[in-house]
Parts: sequence; structure tokens; C-alpha cells
Amino acid sequence: MICWMNGQYIEASELMVSPFDHGFLYGLGFFETMRTYKGEPAFLQDHFQRLMESLNIYHIDMPYTLSDLAEVMQQLNDLNGGDDGYFRINVSAGVHDLGLAPNEYQKPNVIVFRKPLSLPARGTEKQAVLLKTVRNKPETDIRSKSHHYGNNVLARMELPNLASYEGFFLTEDGYLAEGITSNIFWVKRDVLYTPSLNTGILPGITRKIVMVIAQELGCEVREGLYDQYDLAEAQECFITNSVQELVPISSLGQKSFAGADGAIYQRLHQAYIAEIREIVGGKTC
Repeated sequence: MICWMNGQYIEASELMVSPFDHGFLYGLGFFETMRTYKGEPAFLQDHFQRLMESLNIYHIDMPYTLSDLAEVMQQLNDLNGGDDGYFRINVSAGVHDLGLAPNEYQKPNVIVFRKPLSLPARGTEKQAVLLKTVRNKPETDIRSKSHHYGNNVLARMELPNLASYEGFFLTEDGYLAEGITSNIFWVKRDVLYTPSLNTGILPGITRKIVMVIAQELGCEVREGLYDQYDLAEAQECFITNSVQELVPISSLGQKSFAGADGAIYQRLHQAYIAEIREIVGGKTC
């Protein structure tokens, strides 16, 4: 597998980062994950903006532009056979001595990883599980996709796999938060619900797009503080992320949902695919 690091294309087995990188020593690194459709990175500008917001908070310079990264992703697809890929753009703070850097990180390590897409058919359902691991609070007002990922790793250990299951976090106050790798939505009496960012969840890119699409389709959207019992009367439930799109949930414990047959899920997913189709110039995707 060929990757890209600091301006160079390189075999994955040859990637090296110093143990003095503060992404290793202090977890000071941030990343974005996404995929391409017909070679086009979907919503890359939104991902780049979210990444830059995190980097700016921690005074980490970013030497590459949005256009640079788009070109890298296209080239990596070409070098890996031309098929669409799963991408992770990773920015680690860079090498410094032991101890905290005084004010800013001017030489980060920037890596773009790519691996083949391996996805189930759209509409493949998952089962949800309420996690015992409590969702930790973000280190700033808004959660970043950062190297501080231990909370998610602990949660993952509760599930048999992530192909058929998703774990739902609760906050320490008992509010529904998010999935291990996703944002959560549910439908009750034709109203679309999702946890508020005030629960400390990641402001997901697909989450935002789905909310806009829903409003355009005339569906009422409510964000708020909800507990697990708010799902008891829901007819539909689904999760979102940038690689798997919208994934229907069939059940949560003893509670069953409409899954892939959910009418609002179907409308929203079809509209989301239409958005992607516009990005790739009308091609089937």
C-alpha cells in the first residue's frame, strides 16, 4: 500500500515517525477520514475546515492546502490501481524535546493513508448496543477527531465486531451521545431527532449534511438532550459517518426499529446519494 508523507509518496511499510513527535508523546494529533466517489473526495472542504479548526486551537501549522490534499488523494487512487479508496488525513504535531512546546508547532508530520474500500451493500443493517463505557468529555468546547481515542477503543472492546454492531455512548449524565464511529439519528412520529452538540459529540460532516437535507425535504429536525428511553417510542433509527453514509439500525436491545424499511431513512439516504452524484458529475455511485 502506498501512502503520502510530508510531500513524498512512500510504501506504508517504510513510514516512520520519531518517538519524540508530540503526537506520540502527548497525543497531540488530529485526523479526518473520508472516501472518494469516482475519484472525487466527498465533502473534502468540510473535512479540511474541521481539521484546520482543531489545528488552529493547538497552534499546529498546516503546510498543505486543500488543493494539495485533493491532488494527493487522486494520485494515491491512481497509484493503488485507480479504484476509490478510504482515506485518513493525519496531522501530528511534530518533533520536539520532552516537555511541552512553548507556543506553536511549525513542522508537523502530515500523512495521507489510503486503503481499499470494503463496504457492505447500502441498506445493510446493524444492531445497536448501549455501551457500558461512558462517553468522555471533549478537551475543548467542541470535540475534535484527535489521537485521544482511548475512550473509543475501550468501547470497541465491548462489541463482537463493528461490521454488524454499533455501540451507543451515554454521557456521564445519562444522555445519548454518539456511536463509536458515528452520529445517531432516530425518527418518532415523522420527526427526526439527534443528540445536541452540547453532549460533547463530534460535529459530524455527514450529520450536518443529513440535517440540511431533512429540512429541505420538509422533515422537522430536533436537536437536544435525550436519554435511552427517548428511543423506546422511535419507529426508525440510523447512524451516519463519512465512509458508510447512512446505516439503518434494526434494534437496540429488545427494541426493534424499521431498519432499512424505514421511510424517512430511505428518503434521506436517497437524497444523500443524489448529493454525491452531483459531486461526481451525475455518475452512478
